[in-house]
Amino acid sequence: MIYLDYQATTPLAPEAREAMLRWLDGPGGDGFGNPHSAHRMGRMAKAAVELARDQVAALMPPGGRVVFTSGATEAINLAIRGTGGPGNVAVSAIEHAAVLDTAPGAHRLAVDGEGICDPEQPLPAGTRLVAVMQVNNEIGTIQPTLAWQRRAKAAGALFLCDAVQAYGKIDVTGADLIAISAHKLYGPKGVGALWVRDGVDIAEVQTGGGQEFGLRSGTVSPALVAGMGAAAALAKDQMAADAEHINGLWDRAAELFAHWDLNGSASRRWFGNLNVRLDGLDVARLMSDCRSIMFSAGSACASGSGRPSHVLRAIGLSDAQAKSSIRLGFGRYTTVGEIKEAAALINAAAAAQGIPA
Repeated sequence: MIYLDYQATTPLAPEAREAMLRWLDGPGGDGFGNPHSAHRMGRMAKAAVELARDQVAALMPPGGRVVFTSGATEAINLAIRGTGGPGNVAVSAIEHAAVLDTAPGAHRLAVDGEGICDPEQPLPAGTRLVAVMQVNNEIGTIQPTLAWQRRAKAAGALFLCDAVQAYGKIDVTGADLIAISAHKLYGPKGVGALWVRDGVDIAEVQTGGGQEFGLRSGTVSPALVAGMGAAAALAKDQMAADAEHINGLWDRAAELFAHWDLNGSASRRWFGNLNVRLDGLDVARLMSDCRSIMFSAGSACASGSGRPSHVLRAIGLSDAQAKSSIRLGFGRYTTVGEIKEAAALINAAAAAQGIPA
């Protein structure tokens, strides 16, 4: 099998797996303690959590704290609901469902045909929170989030950035609240974090024990956060090498899919995401014909819905064009050979539908 769905999830880095094993001990071991217990095993587990917190924070802007959650969806819920109060919420039209469904009445900020959300567009009066993601999960476009942070601050609003697809790959720019997920970073599933800028008031949403600075109740998993911390530390060390590798993969993939139409900006993007279309393509048939290749027709959370992508519609594509698009995602462990083999199979399958390859 060839895995080209890195936006949905990334393989677990061996370094992250190794960091987790100590904290998965069974009887006779000393790594299964509750990090909120006062005894020696609890203190050992707590030390592992705090080391991971520092490792995750090292890729964040200075002047904030990391609150561990079950993933970015919970982090986004905490950010939006925990800062609730009078005022409007404004979100880009291409946000993840975790934002759109948590703020269903929010003002939608437009994006252009390149998939870029212009920070010069007006905000509704009384806006209390602005949410613009840094890298889009479907088309890979990089948003001007630093400009949006300044725009929100000038309007007296907080700025929330979904940095799930950016964290550990490019520098995360300033924000008041930043949501991330470990499994998009070569870490384990089931853990993420919300970074909260110092001085930002946020209320507890999940009650029950007062863990995580009184903001997120529930026992923290030392194994999961240790894996996330190790993945973050590895990403910090390998960011430049990873980017060089992925840029090379992009160059080869762009050549092999040159006759396809690119969705989103060709330059203002993360190059580990290639979202392309062939008008008239039956994507369901294509995926059936290319079962040895793991790729996507959109975001994993919307898979099987049958609805055209709201992201592709926001950049001006028709429903038919949106349904004729595929997303190929690659990363640290992808090889050029895999890109070439996948392109040959996908182009052959498209040609079998009568669409020239």
